[in-house]
Amino acid sequence: MKKSVIILIVVALIAIWGISKSVGFKNNMVTMDENVNSQWAQVENVYQRRSDLIPNLVNTVKGYATHEKETLTGVIEARAKATSVNITPGNLNAAGMKQFQAAQDGLSSALSRLMVSVERYPELKANQNFMNLQAQLEGTENRIAVERKKFNETSRQYNIYIQKFPNSFFAGLYGYQKKAYFESTKGSEKAPEVKF
Repeated sequence: MKKSVIILIVVALIAIWGISKSVGFKNNMVTMDENVNSQWAQVENVYQRRSDLIPNLVNTVKGYATHEKETLTGVIEARAKATSVNITPGNLNAAGMKQFQAAQDGLSSALSRLMVSVERYPELKANQNFMNLQAQLEGTENRIAVERKKFNETSRQYNIYIQKFPNSFFAGLYGYQKKAYFESTKGSEKAPEVKF
């Protein structure tokens, strides 16, 4: 009789320990998942800031660079495409991230073409409004880089946590999956060749 009571107590203690471990893993996964989601919101915030600056920049350039209609149209179209690609915390997967990054890279490329074309208009480059917008845009690009780096680090910590044993068991049980990272644009590892 004593043996069966001891066995029941041991089994109960093991069950309580297992349940508490499961709850602890679940709570940690929720916290880390929310950290990734929060950091993603920051990434979207700085991309939105850039998107909000673009109409003012385009209108300022439009007043000076009347011959740059094609470039301005390209920026407007790239902005529309970039803002149409939405990623929610629920679809932070590789395919969604690739689509989002491609749209943002297209906008960055269009903005670069616009800035190159502006070089032909010295009176525009001297315009205080344009200079302020350009400085804000440069600051925003820096913020984007910082927030993308923070997002990748937060995602890395989350991904490591859910892949470690026994966390991987609980992650699968609760439906937690790896988060995608921002990756560099293909060809960006090579320095651009400048020819005069």
